[in-house]
Amino acid sequence: MFAKPQQEHRWLDRLVGNWAFEHHCEMPDGTKSATEGKMVCRSLEGMWLICESSGISDDGQPWSSIMTLGFDVKQNRYVGSFIGSMMSNLWLYQGDLDDAGKRLPLQSIGPTFAGTGTCKYRDTIEIVDADNWLFTSELQTEAGEWVKFMDAPHRRV
Repeated sequence: MFAKPQQEHRWLDRLVGNWAFEHHCEMPDGTKSATEGKMVCRSLEGMWLICESSGISDDGQPWSSIMTLGFDVKQNRYVGSFIGSMMSNLWLYQGDLDDAGKRLPLQSIGPTFAGTGTCKYRDTIEIVDADNWLFTSELQTEAGEWVKFMDAPHRRV
């Protein structure tokens, strides 16, 4: 019951802190948007990372989100969740760190942008250096191709 943080948990500690970011989105229908925001990431005793983000959308609406990340030693993979004030679904993550130890792709399943059915999504955290990281979001088309629709460089503040 009382697990101890492992090396994989310590990888998440790189994200602890205060961040500023810029989201750049291009939806599958060609609609583009951009927003700036802030993120505060904290650790739950080294076992879980909680990231709380907020910003103002292009149309002036406030939004907020919460992402959780941890490492499940029984599954031997990273797990987590994402919720946002702009959507009604809960995103569940599973992922594995790349061999270089810089990228953590997180797989999920969610509703299509068209609103009919579901598709696979991949959100990736890529460590650039101690003060910068990149968050990208992709979806998988029916043909199996991964299409990026959002990137968000984060910088430590």
